[in-house]
Amino acid sequence: MTHPPTILGSPNPPFRRWYRQGRIGGWPGEATYGYDFDALMTPGELPPEPADFTEFWASVAARADALPPTLTLGAPTRAPGPLARTHVLHEMTFTSTDDFRIGGWVLLPQRAQPTRNLTFVHGYGGRAAPDFEAPLIAPDDAVILPCLRGLGASSTRPDIPVPGPEHVLHGIESKDTYVLGGCVADIWRATAELDHLTGPAEHRYYGASFGGGLGAFALMGGRYSRAALYVPTFGPQPLRMGLPSVGSNAGLRGRHAHDPGILDVLAYFDSVTAATHVTTPTMVAAALWDPSVPPVGQFAVHHALAGEKRLVVQDAGHTDYPGDARQHAARNRHIHRWLHEPR
Repeated sequence: MTHPPTILGSPNPPFRRWYRQGRIGGWPGEATYGYDFDALMTPGELPPEPADFTEFWASVAARADALPPTLTLGAPTRAPGPLARTHVLHEMTFTSTDDFRIGGWVLLPQRAQPTRNLTFVHGYGGRAAPDFEAPLIAPDDAVILPCLRGLGASSTRPDIPVPGPEHVLHGIESKDTYVLGGCVADIWRATAELDHLTGPAEHRYYGASFGGGLGAFALMGGRYSRAALYVPTFGPQPLRMGLPSVGSNAGLRGRHAHDPGILDVLAYFDSVTAATHVTTPTMVAAALWDPSVPPVGQFAVHHALAGEKRLVVQDAGHTDYPGDARQHAARNRHIHRWLHEPR
């Protein structure tokens, strides 16, 4: 089932007037990449899928699922902002695949057994503090916020570079060593650790940008009853190599220029390919202008989803724009309702 799209602003915002200098964050470019609303709403060609794509991801899942629970909670502290009235906050650590120690935070309801467990996954900036999206959280939600391997103050390691354009290249010589596979395993371990802590509860997923793109992989296998992906990246990989965006893709494009063979590995880490295997009801919040994650890739993830899906469209992503506070608030209301709909 595909719901009609929800457009928070205009299908044709005046980008040339807003960004008339043609520069955002020092990047000279036009961040629609030539795709207007009608073009973005037209599904494109799917990227080629490796013959052993599902077998590879099943093996990553099996390694993650084979680990015993290792979650350790710190002492309870005051939750941030309005959540202080309903939740307590704990620092946490657990062990993921490759014996990688993952840190982060857990938010637990004060007065009730959790009705829903939520896994919230960050963007490529990682996490230095518990950046809870308070408008997305209900009083009876339990939430885990992992810092995926190599990202965030509590999950760094000397052998993995931290900046996004360098992190995204770590281990790219092979699908079996590429860091993004380990990051998805970290997500699955975080989900399992929270479920083991709280007992049975519906589990739902929210990821933004980096966490949105990885969410397409995490959703394979039906671990979550509902999900929302905000400006998801990592797809379609062949098309991304021709679009000069900033952020992590700049690192990939630089490597691809002298090592085109990385596309053979990236084929296993294409969020559009993963989305074709996702039947979980999923909302995608996508942007019409985005200098970091080309909009055509965000919309492609939505089009490829195999199950019930809903699209929310905002004017721009990864940058400021007129009316952004209003659209962000409206987007969060839509995501909250979606994540909290009954199964």
